Amino acid sequence: MKLKIAYSPCPNDTFVFDAWAHGRVPDAPRLDVTFADIDVTNGWAEGGTDPHDVLKVSYAVLPWILDEYALLPCGGALGRGCGPLVLTRDAATGADLAGRTVAVPSERSTAYLLFRLWAAETVPGGVGEVVVMPFHEIMPAVRDGKVDAGLVIHEARFTYKNYGLHCLADMGEHWESTTGLPIPLGAIVARRSLGAETLRLLAASARASVRMAWDDPEASRPYVLEHAQEMDPKVADQHIGLYVNEFTADLGEHGYAAVRGLLTRAAAEGLVPPLGPDALRFP
Repeated sequence: MKLKIAYSPCPNDTFVFDAWAHGRVPDAPRLDVTFADIDVTNGWAEGGTDPHDVLKVSYAVLPWILDEYALLPCGGALGRGCGPLVLTRDAATGADLAGRTVAVPSERSTAYLLFRLWAAETVPGGVGEVVVMPFHEIMPAVRDGKVDAGLVIHEARFTYKNYGLHCLADMGEHWESTTGLPIPLGAIVARRSLGAETLRLLAASARASVRMAWDDPEASRPYVLEHAQEMDPKVADQHIGLYVNEFTADLGEHGYAAVRGLLTRAAAEGLVPPLGPDALRFP
């Protein structure tokens, strides 16, 4: 069996999937890997015509795709102190974003969903135009005045000061302070048509790959740096340390509570369709 999988070239994904992608996980299906930005994989999953069996997507897109895809209980990104940031060129308050242009990495991203929940409380009248662009283009766009603010993810948390930018708000900090829950970011989903037995094998393979990466971090280093888009190795290590954690190995009770909490709250605000009672159940 060889399955088609798509995930990002970001260090957390390449770290997690290195052992599996290179055939070092015993009894795991072989993988045919495609690298794609989260906005692309979200679109593939929602469009329903994607040829991939397994995808890394935003938790925010789940309400639109769970009829066709099952959420794997491992392999994704969920944690604490790792939320998206709203950046500006100048120090400002949330209210200053009223009517302003904001760049976001995807309108279906968890980052944007968290931003919308935050903005509903702190930006009277709402923001102005929302522009979608690849996440690595957002900080230069804010720096150069092409947009008024940018919603950033991933390693931008460690590098935004290099662009002379200011952190207006931390979406994860807002989420954690108002809910007490960890922050759901990226999920691993697989086609339900693969069948329960294969889905369980995929989850076991992802979990084993994570644990092998933890046991021997140096083994994944060439794969991580090859795809890290010229990222400083120290930043790549920080990225992995923040986004690959106990929830990556197993969502567990608190992880599932965070996912349900986010999507239930968003549905109450009319931002996403409501989830069915068994939507997150894994075979």
